Amino acid sequence: MTKTTAKSPRQKSARKATTAGPTKRAAKKATGATRAETNPMSRLTDQLKELRLPTFRDQFQETAVRAAAEDLSHLNYLSELATRECETRREGRIKRLMTRSKLPPGKTWDSFNFKRLPLQVTRQLETLRDGSFLNRCENVLLFGKPGSGKSHALCALAEQLILQGHSILFTTCNLLVQQLLMAKRDLRLPKMIKQLSGFEGLIIDDLGYVQQSREEMEVLFTLLAERYERGSVLLTSNLAFSKWDQIFKDAMTTAAAIDRLVHHSVIIELNVPSYRVETAKATKTKPAQ
Repeated sequence: MTKTTAKSPRQKSARKATTAGPTKRAAKKATGATRAETNPMSRLTDQLKELRLPTFRDQFQETAVRAAAEDLSHLNYLSELATRECETRREGRIKRLMTRSKLPPGKTWDSFNFKRLPLQVTRQLETLRDGSFLNRCENVLLFGKPGSGKSHALCALAEQLILQGHSILFTTCNLLVQQLLMAKRDLRLPKMIKQLSGFEGLIIDDLGYVQQSREEMEVLFTLLAERYERGSVLLTSNLAFSKWDQIFKDAMTTAAAIDRLVHHSVIIELNVPSYRVETAKATKTKPAQ
């Protein structure tokens, strides 16, 4: 005969709690899901969050109330929300592009004094402003004496290009060659050149302003060769092409560098006096008040 062991009240209570616990939790979860399903606002909010449409999510209720008051069609309602979402995303993208560009502050299109430039140069910059040269991987080569406004002009142009959604990176020639040289020593040169290829336009400021070694110019030439017909180079220099052998150290490398830069390019010459010298003279001649 099989003996049965009587269970204590405590054991019965523990078993009942164990059996009922998951059931109650499942019921509660099901009830929450049912409420979400029956609440279209909550359900739509969750769906827009999943679709990563934050502007839609934050503004659809407010816009729906206004659409009902103004008797807007469903199509107009959706169009307005989509427009706001696109504008928000574009503003965010422009902000990220501006941060990544490393453009020096203050050198904007509006702050540039175009009255100092010859009319032809102003027209050239206005034409470049549409950004189509980036799509054709054309270069922009800007020459002029120190203080003529070369850097400001290219930075101002870059600002306008970024506002249209183009990716631009600003760097001085000296800083760039040092970074390239370090990458070469660490066996990372191909990786760095690939990273730079992610920018539609690469601004190299003050080429030839600081004398570089042959090894430094070799890595710079490697970069220019890799970007040839693959990405635009925007470059400033105070040295004419005839003096570029001072930069690249030998005639063959100089000719090859010039050939790659000039083949698809817009050349701009700023034959104007130094802005800094003019400002200093104006300050000295200004009568004291």
